[in-house]
Amino acid sequence: MPDGIIIINKPQDWTSMDVCAKLRGIFREKRVGHAGTLDPMATGVLPVFIGQATKAVSFAEDGKKEYCARLRLGVVTDTQDIWGTVLSEAEADVTEDKLRAALPRFVGEIEQIPPMYSAIKVQGQKLYDLARKGVEVERKPRRITIEELELLPRGENGDWGLRVVCSKGTYIRTLCHDIGAALGCGGCMSALTRTMAAGYTLDEAVTLDEAQERGTELLRPVDSLFRQHPAYAITDAETERRSRCGNPIHAGDLTEGIYRVYGRDGAFLALSRCESGVLTSIKNFFST
Repeated sequence: MPDGIIIINKPQDWTSMDVCAKLRGIFREKRVGHAGTLDPMATGVLPVFIGQATKAVSFAEDGKKEYCARLRLGVVTDTQDIWGTVLSEAEADVTEDKLRAALPRFVGEIEQIPPMYSAIKVQGQKLYDLARKGVEVERKPRRITIEELELLPRGENGDWGLRVVCSKGTYIRTLCHDIGAALGCGGCMSALTRTMAAGYTLDEAVTLDEAQERGTELLRPVDSLFRQHPAYAITDAETERRSRCGNPIHAGDLTEGIYRVYGRDGAFLALSRCESGVLTSIKNFFST
């Protein structure tokens, strides 16, 4: 059975679950999961985990992400993007200097109120279900982190470009809405491409057509998700047996930190943490 990670360049008008359903058919594998939902109108990097690799989904979801977005000033919508119902329009006489001066207040750890059109649940109901019924409820602000916020060149249609590096849980359309509000003219998101997620970039992503044509050839090993951590190779049978039983193993003078642990045959066994010369498994990835 196929196991691994495929980096999809999600097409516009597909949901993230649509992509997973397509890949279930391509790989003939029921265990398929994605890391980090992209809205249907968004495009870009969607890491998808196949087979045994689905064990690693939670590790991919928590990492920082990078987006390139388009900001349309002067337009406010109910969904905070151009695909929603327009609530108000105003003259947006905003210079580049004025926009650039407004961005620093959105950098760092900030509070963001999630949009009504989101999958967040309030008292067991998804916000977008309530929004579609015309119901608006109070949402608690959430702490997010925006590490980088860069102004990109303006497009031919007058929309501004933004490059955003941010934490899990950040709504880029809400960021566009809030920037517009701060400028006094309102704003919404007019396009969105995720350019990096879980350490994988848009240059590494493939289309669904390529996935259909090349299949398992495009699967990356699950340990590629943890390539930022050093590797530790087990050299004796007893230590490997203990590791495969989920027991801590002695690692001599290994410095403290997180490691990729490999068996004697080079198989990826676990992501482990080393403390006081002992490696303890965070997550096992070997086949039982």
